[in-house]
Amino acid sequence: MSELLPNHLGGRWQTGRGPGAALFDPVLGTELARVDNSGLDLREGFAFARDHGGAALRAMSYAQRAGLLAAVAKVLQAGRDAYYEISTANSGTVQRDSAIDIDGAIYTLGVYAKLGAALGEQRALLDEDVTGLSRDGGFGVQHVLVPSRGLALCINAFNFPSWGLWEKAAPALLSGVPVVVKPATATAWLTQRMVADVIAAGVLPPGALSVVCGSSAGLLDALEDFDSVGFTGSAHTASMIRSHAAVAARSVRVNVEADSLNAALLLPGQADAALELMAAEVVREMTVKSGQKCTAIRRVLVPESQRDALVQAITEGLRAVRVGNPRHAEVQMGSLVSREQKASVLDGMRALAAQSDVLWDGSAQSLLDADAERSCCVAPMLLGLPDAAAADAASLVHELEVFGPAATVLPYRDAAQALRLVRRGRGSLVVSLYGDDPRALGDTALELADAHGRVHVISPDVARSHTGHGNVMPQSLHGGPGRAGGGEELGGLRALRFHHRRCAVQASSAVLRTLRPE
Repeated sequence: MSELLPNHLGGRWQTGRGPGAALFDPVLGTELARVDNSGLDLREGFAFARDHGGAALRAMSYAQRAGLLAAVAKVLQAGRDAYYEISTANSGTVQRDSAIDIDGAIYTLGVYAKLGAALGEQRALLDEDVTGLSRDGGFGVQHVLVPSRGLALCINAFNFPSWGLWEKAAPALLSGVPVVVKPATATAWLTQRMVADVIAAGVLPPGALSVVCGSSAGLLDALEDFDSVGFTGSAHTASMIRSHAAVAARSVRVNVEADSLNAALLLPGQADAALELMAAEVVREMTVKSGQKCTAIRRVLVPESQRDALVQAITEGLRAVRVGNPRHAEVQMGSLVSREQKASVLDGMRALAAQSDVLWDGSAQSLLDADAERSCCVAPMLLGLPDAAAADAASLVHELEVFGPAATVLPYRDAAQALRLVRRGRGSLVVSLYGDDPRALGDTALELADAHGRVHVISPDVARSHTGHGNVMPQSLHGGPGRAGGGEELGGLRALRFHHRRCAVQASSAVLRTLRPE
């Protein structure tokens, strides 16, 4: 039996009492480690985080806590080589995909370190200016934001064991709130290792960062009134969290990032250059992380007259992608993270294929240095509908998110239908727009803004500089309305508001002046 990875809770390392759940190499099928948290006293551990980690963090200014984030980033930078090895072994990712997760996390920490340093020695944030409440102007109200005295429970998804941890932890720690992270079991090794390295370096106060690997049973029961939950995962699990007594009766804050049928839209009447940019981005989004990104393009909308040209451009791009063992130098796309995910993705592909045409099936190509039966490798599949009428009649493509390398091309007849089809996703994390007319792009962005957390606009003039449809930048909002969960993460300093409590201080002008930083 492989090593049982310990949990860090209550300021000390603790090993569960059970045999644990096994973590596997999704390409080779070998067991790597085990995780278990049975027997841990979660209430005691959470209380230690609040009482010790929280108190120590709140005693610091924003600039001092920003220094902690910078120190964490240095620790992670030093461990990059080991993290890449773990990512390849446990997530089946090629180097490019590991970089998105690992280097993306380090970059995010660096951004929040800089943002926090700019806040200086403040210990609270002011929300707008003083508003007068009396005729003589001597009495008014100042809204302030103060750090919550609870903890942040971060329940993360399997696809980003590094970035998923630190994009949630960075704003919480900068706010002065201790973090307890619960990684997805299948890929928990990288999260656990990073936390272990940070704890060993001693750069955070005791209790500021904890990790609980394995079952999620009992985690919500241990939450108290001023705690919060940041969750990334399925809409089904999100609904269970929202109905839990901690949320319903104790008003624990919840931020959810859930299912998302993200779309890419080529505006009507655009030049060929815009179509080529769209095709390249669709290929990238289908293959980066093997399509296991909550922000990946799932629906591709194109004018009927340009459908065939777009399909040809995408299939040419997919044909050049080699799938297999990420350790092989020629492999550009690795595997899914587990056999469960492989079964789910293949089932989803079959379901979509029953209601659409298969335009490209990469499974006809042999895998490089990987066994098709034993590994969790799944080749890209491009599906499509023949015309605008079929796109209107289709149902499953607007309902089922296949969390893997699959996308469906949807032709449309006019702009009104295109917007209607995009909205059938019922709220998404991101939509990308392609075209060369600034006015049309801007108008369409505003038209779709209410249904998306982010609108990514790609035109030929930013072909080399845009950050990518699926890349989540810490300066930009991450989240989405409706089925995407209704949450908001990142967005620069906006993320700190989730970890603060807004209070209206009503007082004399003299008192209110003391609240403002020198």
